[in-house]
Amino acid sequence: MSQLFAETLKKLRLEKGLNQRQLAERLYVTRSSVNRWENGSRLPDAAMLFRLSEVLGVDINLLFTVAAESDSSPNVIMLDDNKIVLNGGLAILEDVIPTASVTGFTKPADALAYAKANRVSLAFLDIEMGRVSGLDVCRELLSINPRTNVVFLTAYPSYAFNAWETGASGFMLKPITAQAVQDQLKKLRYPFPLGGDDA
Repeated sequence: MSQLFAETLKKLRLEKGLNQRQLAERLYVTRSSVNRWENGSRLPDAAMLFRLSEVLGVDINLLFTVAAESDSSPNVIMLDDNKIVLNGGLAILEDVIPTASVTGFTKPADALAYAKANRVSLAFLDIEMGRVSGLDVCRELLSINPRTNVVFLTAYPSYAFNAWETGASGFMLKPITAQAVQDQLKKLRYPFPLGGDDA
């Protein structure tokens, strides 16, 4: 991976007076993601570069210039309008799927925009998000890429029947746990290698 990008990101973060955790919170990723970018073991994808440019107040062209090609890790997203639930879930997903590029969203429109720009292998979706239903987001994700595995997250078991009608791969009751995620990975409709390119 590119040490130039790692060094540039660390310099820009320090200039903004942010520690890794503070930057991670603003990006809706875990601190370990920022740490990986800064130690050169992983590069953020194009959509995350745009987020970084906004948070750090730098020209996106600078970040694209110093970033090498993104690695081949699968893209995994989590969408939940509760920031506490989202941050907790992201940490679990990164632990269970360490080779994946894990990105969180609180707004359905942002998650869908990301899916249009990046091939998403696995999406964990909250069902109740104000006026927007995770069931509808699932249908849109599958229209973008029919091979996206979707797992619904909810506190309400009564949604299970409607969830299956969308073409989702799985259904999990909150709170998200490492064991539940591991169980879902064994049941994916479109399995992908956890150590490399997705299918």
